Amino acid sequence: MTLTLNYLFYLVGIVLLVVGGMIVTDREHPRRFSSGGFWIIYALIFLIGDRLPPEVVGVLVIAMALIAGFGRVTAGKSNVLPDDVRKISAKRLGNQLFLPALTIPLVTVALTLGASHLVFGGTPLIDLKNVTLIGFGIGCVIALAYACVVTRDTVGQSMRETRRLIDALSWAAVLPQMLGMLGLVFSDAGVGKAVAHLTISYISLDYRLLAVAVYCVGMALFTMVMGNGFAAFPVMTGGVGVPILVNVFHGNPAVMVAIGMFSGYCGTLMTPMAANFNMVPAALLELPDKNAVIKAQIPTALSLLVVNIFLLNWLMFLSR
Repeated sequence: MTLTLNYLFYLVGIVLLVVGGMIVTDREHPRRFSSGGFWIIYALIFLIGDRLPPEVVGVLVIAMALIAGFGRVTAGKSNVLPDDVRKISAKRLGNQLFLPALTIPLVTVALTLGASHLVFGGTPLIDLKNVTLIGFGIGCVIALAYACVVTRDTVGQSMRETRRLIDALSWAAVLPQMLGMLGLVFSDAGVGKAVAHLTISYISLDYRLLAVAVYCVGMALFTMVMGNGFAAFPVMTGGVGVPILVNVFHGNPAVMVAIGMFSGYCGTLMTPMAANFNMVPAALLELPDKNAVIKAQIPTALSLLVVNIFLLNWLMFLSR
C-alpha cells in the first residue's frame, strides 16, 4: 500500500470534524451551531470532497463564505488546563517542550530524502509526487505521540488545545487553502497572459534589471492583493517570469522560483489579507491597533524586496 496525499486530507478532516463536534456540543458557546457547522463543512470537504461533484463542493465553499461573512464564526470558552498546572508542567519539562516541535521538520526532511529508498515489492511506501507533504503529515503524527509521552498527557487534551487555537484563528485558518486555489483560478482564467500583455505594452523590458524589478515587485503586490504568495506565483511567473526572464533573458528558472517566492513573502508582511499572519497575532496579543503587526513589518519587507531584486538579477544569470 502506498501512502498518498488523500490520507493526509483524511487526517485533517477527522481533526476538523472533532473540533466542529466539540463546538456544536458546547452549550456555553455563543454561536455553537454556526461556528461548529463551519468547521464540520470544512471537514467534509477534506473527507469526502473527492467523491462529491465539483458543484456540490462549490456550494459548500459558498456556504462557508456566507457563514464567515456574516460574522457567525466566533470563539467560545475553551476547556484548557489551569494556568498554575501549566506553569508547573512547563517548569518540570523545561526545554523538552521544544522536542516535539523539532520532530516535525526532522521527520519531514528524513522522509523527503529517503522516500525513494522505501520501496517494497516494487511499490513505494510513500507517493513520490507528494513526498514532502506526506512526510510533514507523518511528522505531525509522530510529534503528537512524542508530545503525549513527554508531557504524560492524552490525545484528548491535544484536541482541546486544537479547538482553542482554531477558535483563536477563526475563519482565517481557511485562508491559505482558499487563496492558494485562487491563484490556480487566476492562472486558468488567463490572468497571467493579461499581465504579460499589459507589462510588455506599457513597460520597456529591454533592460534586464527592470524586468527583474517588475517580476519581484509584481510578486509582492499580487501577494498583498490575494494574501498569499502561492496565489500570486502562477500569475506573475506565467506572465513575466517564464516568458521574459527565462525565455528572453535565459535566466535560471530555479533561482527565479526561489527568490520570486521570497519576494511574494515580502508582500505577505504588508497586507491584512494575510490575516492568519498579521491580523490574528494582533488579536491574540490584544493590541489596540489591529494593523500594528503590519506597521512593524513594513520596513523589513521593503528592505528585503530591494535586496531580492538585486539578488535575482545577479544569481539568476550567474552562469549565463
